[in-house]
This record gives sequence, C-alpha cells and structure tokens, in this order.
Amino acid sequence: MDAGMIRLAVLLTVAALLPAHAQRADTGAGVVLRAIDRITGERRDIEMPNSSIATFEGMEVEHAECRHPADNPSGDAYALLQVRNLEDETVLFRGWMIASAPALNALDHPRYDVWVLRCTMS
Repeated sequence: MDAGMIRLAVLLTVAALLPAHAQRADTGAGVVLRAIDRITGERRDIEMPNSSIATFEGMEVEHAECRHPADNPSGDAYALLQVRNLEDETVLFRGWMIASAPALNALDHPRYDVWVLRCTMS
C-alpha cells in the first residue's frame, strides 16, 4: 500500500469518527397529523397546538411540541407524541415522529395509522 492510499484511509477513518453537523431546529406553534383508518380508507387531518390532546377513534393523541429546521420551516417536521388506547389506557406510541420518515418511528396499530405532516407556524 502506498503512502497516498494510507493517507486516504486515515482521512476517511477520522472523518467517520467526527460528530455529524447538527441542524438547528426551531419550535413551531403546533402540528398537523394525518390519521387513516386502514379498513374504511377514511382519513382525517388533525391540527393540534403544542401541549394539547385530541381523540381519534378510541385513541388519545397527546402532542408536546413540533420542531422544524430553522432555515427551512416547510422542509421537515419532528413531533413529540404519545398515543394511548382510551379503552384500557395502554400506551401505543411514545416518542418523536418525523414527517419525512414516517416508518422510522411509527405507531403500531392494527387498524389506524397516524403520522406527522408538518408543523404549524402560528
């Protein structure tokens, strides 16, 4: 292996170990979620302000906050949610949902899908 290849290997290794550049995020005023019934195909958009609760088909959706890229508010949305079954109080989902990657951290429900569309600005 020549010196150039070794230097390249070292540079690539160091670059892989450096922390990724974090993107600055701002907090929106609320979130717009889309809920769909997989059996009937009925869909409903739910607009919620931060720190609010809404119900949908026997589920309680608690929304804490919605964040978006500071330099591109319509570029993506990250919403902190908790979804509970109203019948038995079990938590069906707790965490961050990402609009651009709904399958990354999704609600696992046999009949309903809920995902983030965007943050609201006012």
